[in-house]
Formats: sequence, structure tokens, C-alpha cells
Amino acid sequence: MSKSVERVRRAAHAAGLDIEIRQMADSTHTAEDAAIQCGVTVAQIVKSLIFQGADTDELYLFLVSGPRKLDLDKASRLTGEKLHRADPKHVRKQTGFAIGGVSPLGHLIDIKAYADESLMQFDVVWAAAGGTNFVFPSEPMVLVEAAKAQIADITG
Repeated sequence: MSKSVERVRRAAHAAGLDIEIRQMADSTHTAEDAAIQCGVTVAQIVKSLIFQGADTDELYLFLVSGPRKLDLDKASRLTGEKLHRADPKHVRKQTGFAIGGVSPLGHLIDIKAYADESLMQFDVVWAAAGGTNFVFPSEPMVLVEAAKAQIADITG
């Protein structure tokens, strides 16, 4: 198991979240791939999107339901600055995760997080666990609390 997957496991434990990390046979790189591997709807997949502040260069984490798109205007109002997609190398260096395996938990840095309110409609959602084919299920509210995320209307 990779260091990043172990970091997710430790972060979950430290947050009081008992997770079962599963290694899937095929990639869970996209929400559609993950839904197939997990046997759930695409809406139950949590995309962990990293954006960067245009003024501060601060990284922000947005937990978004699989088929939804982050609304940059809404997200910018929440963060107080314009946002742009963070460079994958910068994401890897700062968070410890490669794009496609970014988890809601276990970042190398403290990161402000926001969660798509639509995730709360499900009993269980699935999130990346630090690798492109590692995932874990969680109750949405428990995951949001462990990630220290603010629930908000962030999608369009």
C-alpha cells in the first residue's frame, strides 16, 4: 500500500472515522470509473477538486458529487478570491496526492475545504483514498466533518 493511502488511513483514524479502504481491480480515476467499480451511481462518488486562489496562491479543496460541476463564481465568493485549477505538480507537492487520487483526508497541508450540499442526500458516498484505484465508503456527514469541510451550494 502506498504512503499516500496509509496517510489517508491515519488521518481518518485521527478524525475518529473508521474506514475500510478498498483497492479496486480497475482505475477509479474518473467519477464514472469509480461508480462502476463501487457499484453505485455517479452521484455517490465524491470528486476531490483542488483549486488555487488567484491572489493568495492558497489551495482549496472542493468535495463535489460525481456528475456535478464546481461553479467557480460560487466557490470564489466562498473563498473571497478568484480561483483557477491548480497545477497538478503543485497539487502533488502541497497535498501529497496525484490528481485522480486526491482524498478528502490526509493532506500534507491544512487546506480549507467545502462540500457540495447535494452529497448529503445519500446514505453512503465513496471517496478517493490516495491512489487511482483506492476508495472508501462513508456516510456523507461523517466524511464532511472528518475533512473539516463547510457544506455549501458550490455547484452549478
